[in-house]
Amino acid sequence: MGLELGKIKIKRFADGEIYVQLQESVRGCDVFLVQPTCPPANENLMELLIMIDACRRASAKNITAVIPYFGYARADRKTQGRESIAAKLVANLITEAGANRVLACDLHSGQSMGYFDIPVDHVYGQPVILDYLASKTICSDDLVVVSPDVGGVARARAFAKKLSDAPLAIVDKRRHGHNVAE
Repeated sequence: MGLELGKIKIKRFADGEIYVQLQESVRGCDVFLVQPTCPPANENLMELLIMIDACRRASAKNITAVIPYFGYARADRKTQGRESIAAKLVANLITEAGANRVLACDLHSGQSMGYFDIPVDHVYGQPVILDYLASKTICSDDLVVVSPDVGGVARARAFAKKLSDAPLAIVDKRRHGHNVAE
């Protein structure tokens, strides 16, 4: 984008706690914090929350959390009793930390946008991937779009259609527990 990254100091204390200090003024500025919450999810999430808090306390005008990977998004509903809806909790944490807006990529489900009490811009990677594949002039006979499970079939079918009706395969995945699939 031709922009220089802002200067920030992030370090860990001996007990693992995260320390954040902005190294330049953000007073009255629009701040965009780019931070995925991928593994290690808890570390990256706390780093994001503390950066948001530091910007809020430094009088940033607007704080947009740009989250290319939204950790905890799979915990977006209750499937059994006594479960947390962690996606809602994380949305609350980001909002309470002081973010004014979230920009997220390819959320696990659209309902996650509704968990935020601030505006959410949900961008999709599909157009970028389709443009890239189109630039490679791959013959649809040499291509198969695969859905990793039944829940992704509609999205995979739409993707295949945009690739000259490429063949579609569906994985019959069965879960026997968290992170255990057959």
